[in-house]
Amino acid sequence: MSNAVTFGPPASDPDALSGRLPDLRGMTRDALTRLMADLGEKPFRAKQLFSWIHRRGAVSFDEMTDLSKSLREKLSKVSRLVLMRLDLTQVSVDGTRKFRFQTEDGHFIEAVYMPETDRRTLCVSTQIGCPMGCAFCRTGTLGLTRSLMPGEILAQIYAVNRALGAEDGLDGRKPLTNLVFMGMGEPFLNFDNLLTALALLQDDAGLNFSRRHITVSTSGIVPNIRRFGELTENKLAVSLNASCDEQRNVLMPVNRRWPLSELMEACRRFPLRQGRRITFEYVMLSGVNDTLEDAARVAALIRGIEAKVNLIPYNESPELPFRSVPQEKAEAFRDFLLNKGILAVIRKNRGRDILAACGQLATKREGR
Repeated sequence: MSNAVTFGPPASDPDALSGRLPDLRGMTRDALTRLMADLGEKPFRAKQLFSWIHRRGAVSFDEMTDLSKSLREKLSKVSRLVLMRLDLTQVSVDGTRKFRFQTEDGHFIEAVYMPETDRRTLCVSTQIGCPMGCAFCRTGTLGLTRSLMPGEILAQIYAVNRALGAEDGLDGRKPLTNLVFMGMGEPFLNFDNLLTALALLQDDAGLNFSRRHITVSTSGIVPNIRRFGELTENKLAVSLNASCDEQRNVLMPVNRRWPLSELMEACRRFPLRQGRRITFEYVMLSGVNDTLEDAARVAALIRGIEAKVNLIPYNESPELPFRSVPQEKAEAFRDFLLNKGILAVIRKNRGRDILAACGQLATKREGR
């Protein structure tokens, strides 16, 4: 069986398609050093430029006050900083905030900020829409417009950091502590751009995010689970959502390509540093995947894997036929897993009232 990914159109580079100047925000330090050499500048200018972009979150060349005016003019002729316009901010009763951004080519994406006492987490999007077609997810009803470029992925994080920093008077220090790539899109179908963004986020000359504080979720793109484990040390989350192939084939079309046997084998082989776990996300759907028989099958599936199971109460949508599970049934499912020695929690959904909770991101140009 071929391992070629077939979901959705290939990722496209909007800069290459439109003829726009390349985006500095998506360039590594090495690439910036080469650019400085091409412009006849000394190598240390690359580090200054990198710091302005990735540590301070600059959105224009004019902000880069320790770069000469002549250098800024040269940069503006051969490159740009990708623009991501903040179109709308919504605040939930629980403190969650949803940020809607408009890309340069007129599309909309959403990122969700979730403050807690001991952490500040941002849920980041990697694609405009999503090609996966999961039956219970509003985002999947949009289909895929295109993948985001590294600079567009980072622009969400830097914009929220900037907004929070201005509120808190942090003067350039990063207010965000954790990142989860669980927003719009399938991160592992934008794999190369994702890896570039992660490398830039973790660079010690930039925001220097800890690998322990970044989690990437996938619906089950098996070949890239393997690659992710080989190439990074970031945390992995897998959207499981079913206890057998019969269920998962209906709920998640990706399972027809990579069934549970292949998915769980990839998870068993995934390298885990001491104390790390794979998180399995399990959206609970009333009358579909919520019985104790399902719980027993889930326990059997993940046996032998250092794992945590997040049980997610379903966020109902009028256009989709599924319903949420009663609290007592979710607790019985959790307790069954706990009795089997599996760490399981019922995740608190954030931002339901502003359509910011799991599976609810479905923004469109019309502003929905």
